[in-house]
Amino acid sequence: MYGTDAGRPPHRIRTALAIGGATLSAMALVAGCSSGGDEKDKPDSGDRGGKPGKSDAAFWVNPEGKASAALESSSGRDAELIEKIAEQPAGEWIKPEQAESQTRGITEAATEADTSPILVMYNIPHRDCGQYSQGGAKSADEYRAFTDAVAKGIGDRKATVVLEPDALPHIMQEGCVPAELHGEQYTLISEAVDKLKKLSGTKVYIDAGNPHWIRDPGGMVEPLKKAGIDRADGFSLNVSNYQTTEENIDYGKRLSSMVGDKHFVIDTSRNGNGPVDGEETEESWCNPPGRALGDTPTTKTADPLVDAYMWIKRPGESDGTCRGGPEAGEWFQKYALELAGNAED
Repeated sequence: MYGTDAGRPPHRIRTALAIGGATLSAMALVAGCSSGGDEKDKPDSGDRGGKPGKSDAAFWVNPEGKASAALESSSGRDAELIEKIAEQPAGEWIKPEQAESQTRGITEAATEADTSPILVMYNIPHRDCGQYSQGGAKSADEYRAFTDAVAKGIGDRKATVVLEPDALPHIMQEGCVPAELHGEQYTLISEAVDKLKKLSGTKVYIDAGNPHWIRDPGGMVEPLKKAGIDRADGFSLNVSNYQTTEENIDYGKRLSSMVGDKHFVIDTSRNGNGPVDGEETEESWCNPPGRALGDTPTTKTADPLVDAYMWIKRPGESDGTCRGGPEAGEWFQKYALELAGNAED
C-alpha cells in the first residue's frame, strides 16, 4: 500500500465507493488509498497544529530513518528542506518477519526518550487486492502469531497502533477480498484490538480509509463495528493520502457520531495542498506533483474528537515507479524536496 519498510507501496488505484448502510453502489471514480485523548490536552475549536515546524506531540522520532539518512548526505538549501521531514515523528511500519524484535527496539528507544512511537500493523491476509502490496500473512494463524509478536514487543511500554490500513475499505470494494474471507478478516482485526488493548499503555486506531474512498461515512459503520471499534480507542483516516485536514475532520465527526462518538487520528503527512485538483485518475495517488507536507504531528488539533494529526505515511518515500520515482518505499529525494518546499509557500 504505502511504500514502507513493510514492503508496500503507498497508495494504489482505488475505486471510490458511495456506500451507506446496506446500500452498496460503486462509482466510476478512482481515489488513492488511501480511545480519546485527555480533554485537558485539547485546544479550543479552531486551534490548529501549524505547517511543518517542531512537533509538540510526544511521539518518537526515529534517528535512523530514511529521512535522517538523506539529511546526512544533503547540504545547503536541500538540507534545510529535508530537515523539515527528518525532525518529525512518523509511522513505523512493522516488518512481519521481525515483528517482536523491531517493535521491542522501537518501544524501548521511545521510552528512553520519554516519548511513544506510532506503530503501523499492515499484514492482513489477502491484502491489497493483488496490487502493488499484495501479500500479507499466509493464513489466519500466521496473522495471529504476528499480532502476538507485536504485543510482546510492546509489552508495558507506551505505543499508538494504527491497525491495518485499507483492510476494511477493501472488504467493501467489489471484486477485492473474496466474500468467504470477509468474516476471517473482521475476526482477525477484532482479535488484534483485544490483544493490544490488554496492554497497559497501548492505544489502537482501526483504519477507516479516507473521505474520497468510502464517500458516505455510514458505509464504514458496520465494518468498524465488526472489527471491534467499540473496544478500540478510535479510527484513523487519510493514511498515505492527500485529502485535506478540514475534509477529514468533517468526515470523521460524522462517522464518529455513528460509532459511539469514537475519537480519530488523521494522517497529515502530505496533505498540505490537498489532492490534485480535479484529478481522479489511476495515478492521482502516485507521487502527485505540487503536493506539500501537511500539519505538523500534534495532539493539539482543531476538534476535541481528533486525538492527533500524525505523519503515518513517511513523507519522502516513493509511492512507486510513477512520475520518475524509485520503487515504492525507497527514498525519493526530488519529491521530498518538493513536499517540504511547497509547505513553505
